Amino acid sequence: MALANDLTVRLQGALDRDEAIALFRGAIGRESITGNEANFVAYLDEKMRALGLTGQRTAEFLPGRPNIWGERKGDGKGSRLLFIGHTDTVHVDGWSEHWAGTEREDPFAAPIIDGAVWGRGSGDLKAGICASLAALSLLDKAGIRLAGDVSYAFIGDEESGQPGTGVSAGVKDLVARIETGEVARPDFVVYVEPTRLSVYPAQIGFFITDITITGKSAYFGVPELGKDALRASHATMTALWSHSDEIAARTEHKLVGRSFLLITGLSGGGYIAVPERCTLSLIRKLLPGESLDAAAAEIEATVRSAITDPEIKVEFSYPAGRDHVLGGTAAEIDEAAAEVGMLSASMADAMTGRGVIEGAPFWSESPFFVNRLGVPAVYCAPGDIRNCHTYEEHVEVEEYLAGVVGFAAFMARYCGVIE
Repeated sequence: MALANDLTVRLQGALDRDEAIALFRGAIGRESITGNEANFVAYLDEKMRALGLTGQRTAEFLPGRPNIWGERKGDGKGSRLLFIGHTDTVHVDGWSEHWAGTEREDPFAAPIIDGAVWGRGSGDLKAGICASLAALSLLDKAGIRLAGDVSYAFIGDEESGQPGTGVSAGVKDLVARIETGEVARPDFVVYVEPTRLSVYPAQIGFFITDITITGKSAYFGVPELGKDALRASHATMTALWSHSDEIAARTEHKLVGRSFLLITGLSGGGYIAVPERCTLSLIRKLLPGESLDAAAAEIEATVRSAITDPEIKVEFSYPAGRDHVLGGTAAEIDEAAAEVGMLSASMADAMTGRGVIEGAPFWSESPFFVNRLGVPAVYCAPGDIRNCHTYEEHVEVEEYLAGVVGFAAFMARYCGVIE
């Protein structure tokens, strides 16, 4: 541990705080709501070239929407590390109105208020991207040369919510290039989703199901002539809530808890008439090891068993396919793996109380590496997911700077150094 602390002290002494913060604030200033990733990619292209990366390239995964990647080659004697993050952010609808007349009114101005950098995309996830780039610059300032390779890939289309977007088109394009050998295969991946500098070796899976229940309308005075879709929806919801209790009782994962489903919407009804059609929406949380196909089949069986009238029709759709046609798979790697321990120790050294090993309460794109490529991946970065996607999105300055130091120390430990 003495050597580890010596490395952290050396890096802290070489850190240019103002330069690292300026990089971060400049990134927030490049609006990149899903679909407009190119605006931020142009900024990254400039900053990555300044680091002297080789093999740097941008390529469109969809028209006008580029990914960017590049690398710092070592001497060929160490492991290959990839830092990856998404360049797009969620929308800013209502932000300016919410903060009207204050320093926070412009969601892309990146003001520093009470020791935190504010703005859309600050936590999700430009702090992580910038900390990973600033970490390489920090190694250069500290005179530390890496034996292994550090690579970067920043991709679009992770966030959902904008029409026709949010299907992981960016990472699908990148992973396909890794599979063909066009982009070198990493040995370990750090996806820079916000974790408050904890390390997440496991994450949940999910799928969304939209259920359409169709009966037959009839005038309210003669309801016996109709088939009440709203009544059928009530029976369906009761059965689904019971199913949620059942799956929650099956098992508990050490890092990500229990499975469940959440009914997120109900719409339907008729004007002075028996309701002919109702729609339900739900989201199902999955644990590592749970089959998405099997879980969806259980949902469908539960709904069909709740509706006993054969004249009432039920249709299912799954609008949120990611690495699976129905949704996003869960993923995990061994929390006791050496790489996980190195990253945990690096963050703990950089900031007291950080580097805790936890599970991700969200879905992001590590399954493309863990499940599809068989490459171990974790989440780790500055920022708090609890304030992301909200008007409160911000990142503590000291946490961000600790992330820079922690990532730099991890690069040195994992890739090895040239003496």
